[in-house]
Amino acid sequence: MDSAEVFSLLRETSRTFSLSIEGLPASLKDEIAVSYLLFRVSDYLEDHETISPKRKIALLERWDEVLEDEAELKSFLNELDTIPHRPNDPEAEVAYRSGSLLMALKSFPQNATQTIHKRVRETTRGMAKWQAKGPRVEDEAEMDDYMHYVAGIVGYLVTDLFAQHSRGVARRRDTLMPLAREFGLALQTVNILRGLRKDYDRGWIFVPRTFCSSHGLTPSELFSPDARERALHVVEELVEKAERHLMSGVAYIRLIPRHLHRLRLACMWPLLFAAKTVAVSRNNPLVLSGEVKIGRDAVKKIMRDSAIWGWSNAWLSSYTRKLLTSSTI
Repeated sequence: MDSAEVFSLLRETSRTFSLSIEGLPASLKDEIAVSYLLFRVSDYLEDHETISPKRKIALLERWDEVLEDEAELKSFLNELDTIPHRPNDPEAEVAYRSGSLLMALKSFPQNATQTIHKRVRETTRGMAKWQAKGPRVEDEAEMDDYMHYVAGIVGYLVTDLFAQHSRGVARRRDTLMPLAREFGLALQTVNILRGLRKDYDRGWIFVPRTFCSSHGLTPSELFSPDARERALHVVEELVEKAERHLMSGVAYIRLIPRHLHRLRLACMWPLLFAAKTVAVSRNNPLVLSGEVKIGRDAVKKIMRDSAIWGWSNAWLSSYTRKLLTSSTI
């Protein structure tokens, strides 16, 4: 699979992340694009709506075996053939092209290849662990554990790859790593906010039981029209949690040397989009009945403003707070 095919597949699966990744320096953007798509193979298996948790665990374990030893690839692809999927489903296409993605991975420097293998396998095994545990999240620590596997590890991966390409990042790696996890948790908390109803409809509620019980609710009662006011208080707790993690994401970006503007923007855009999503989620009943999204005009303005001012750490902090507290920008 050549670079053009990788980015075509990336755009089909995530327009938002493709915007960030395609702005990176050439060799780094290829590494992160392939990494992202390999993570999406794991996501496809974990999120599939029609297969049982037991089957998901088996498929995730088989995918982990493929990452360890590509001799298992043919068997893995044969198992994919037995999974129902929608026509022209880009998520399924990524999984079916996993062999080509692994071939592309071999073209990278050895340290990058080893890092990507390690992190994708950690995420895959973590997803299998959570499928075995089941759809009950008792408290915030458990929520963070789940989010660590699906997003915090991605923060580690990106930081490792940045450090391999920049001495300035490498010198700050030890300070960046805990913030990278927080950054990942920030984006995943916002994903959970956006997908509350969709996750519920497929049998999962990632809201901690303790968040609900403090407002006299069980997790399933979040979606009852009769409990809407109390449910919105629970949503506010998620909003506040997202805000805390997002400000750690700001601290992460502030540590990236300012002359690495393209790296900063690649991190900045998803963070700022998430901050805007948090603002429009606050006190919004649509969070519980559908999906909250930000408009294209907001996306374009955020990208335009950050391209001009994103070199400034003071501007980044101020702009993020503005997005978090206002439904308009």
